Amino acid sequence: MYTLRIPTPLQKFTGGQASLDCQAANLPALITELAARFPELRERICEADGRPRRFFNVYVNDEDIRFLGGPEYEFRPGDDVLILPSIAGGA
Repeated sequence: MYTLRIPTPLQKFTGGQASLDCQAANLPALITELAARFPELRERICEADGRPRRFFNVYVNDEDIRFLGGPEYEFRPGDDVLILPSIAGGA
């Protein structure tokens, strides 16, 4: 089991929960688990075909998952996983 941290802007879709205990093996399985538990969250983090949105980042123990093997990285017990939608703006 590992901890998934939910950033404040997404907590309204998780009933206010800031963290969750998860057991999904990798990112695709985690997205499936989240979509089943929190259907409204799915459209915020996934494209219509189920792929993670382009501007959706995942960090494992403060390391970008892309540098750990990408979506197929196998989560380990005790991992600290953060999902983070990119926020853009400017003038």
